[in-house]
Amino acid sequence: MDFLSAGWMWLYVGAGLMLAEILMPGFVVFFFGLSAATLGALILVLPDAFHLTLAWQLALFSLFSVVYLVTLRRYLKSVFLGDSEDMLSASDEFAGRTGEVKADIAPGIPGRVLVGDAEWDAVAVESIAAGAKVKVLSRKNLTLTVEAV
Repeated sequence: MDFLSAGWMWLYVGAGLMLAEILMPGFVVFFFGLSAATLGALILVLPDAFHLTLAWQLALFSLFSVVYLVTLRRYLKSVFLGDSEDMLSASDEFAGRTGEVKADIAPGIPGRVLVGDAEWDAVAVESIAAGAKVKVLSRKNLTLTVEAV
């Protein structure tokens, strides 16, 4: 068995792209890897039918990529990335907790708050001076929305 044939090369590229998805956000690279793996498998399983030039191989790779992106991404994204409800509940873990303002907060100007043993950037609708107690309303990325207690 020739492990450097075109079929095997496509399988190697496919596996590499699918593994690269771990490092890249967006869940797109996986489908390019799946396309390469599909083409590699077809070339290995049906060598007489898929004895193609590089141009035809690239055309099939492109076709498979588009088909997989359009048809499968919607369904597989929730499987691999999880449901958005789970992500929302994880961001609500700070809601209701209290903290202390370390740097003044003004509307449109973030400050700093101490919640638990960590300092966070914080925004608020009204001005809150350093030293005041606050309650966390929500979290977006690394910024807390707070209100004075």
